[in-house]
Amino acid sequence: MFEKKKPEELGRTGADDVHESNKNKIIIILDDVRSMHNVGSTFRTCDAFAIEAIYLCGYTPIPPHRDIHKTALGATETVAWKHFTTITDAVAAAKANGYAIVAVEQVHNSTSLQDFKSDGTPIALVFGNEVSGVNDNILAIADAAIEIPQWGAKHSLNISVSVGIVLWELVRGMRGMASN
Repeated sequence: MFEKKKPEELGRTGADDVHESNKNKIIIILDDVRSMHNVGSTFRTCDAFAIEAIYLCGYTPIPPHRDIHKTALGATETVAWKHFTTITDAVAAAKANGYAIVAVEQVHNSTSLQDFKSDGTPIALVFGNEVSGVNDNILAIADAAIEIPQWGAKHSLNISVSVGIVLWELVRGMRGMASN
């Protein structure tokens, strides 16, 4: 029989202490993402995986907004974030802070997600617009590109789903969790 764990049994960092907690050295960069639900879900996922920060670029919606809050469930208060006018500015800021730029996109010469190995360098993951994907100018300067293997007919995932899949795989690898 299974019984749900009580909040105090989960061993999570409290909201007051989260900004000083040990974060995974990953930044999520969302460029020209239209959906507030994608943004809110990304915040919530980044909180779950203790991600360093989110950079919101271009016309990507920014908090506070009730539609972001609806899916973020308070994570806009626990995950550091910053807005940049352009993706180029966000990538330059990440690079200046020592982050490798990794596009998440279906491109030639990409690395399949399960084969991507970090060398310990902090990573800035770039997710692009829901329709057009990662900006070509960013693909030209990215240090790497990761592709999520897919076998269905659509070959497309919602951004918030992609963020969750990629973060699970990377954080699992960074923390040395065994494969099942």
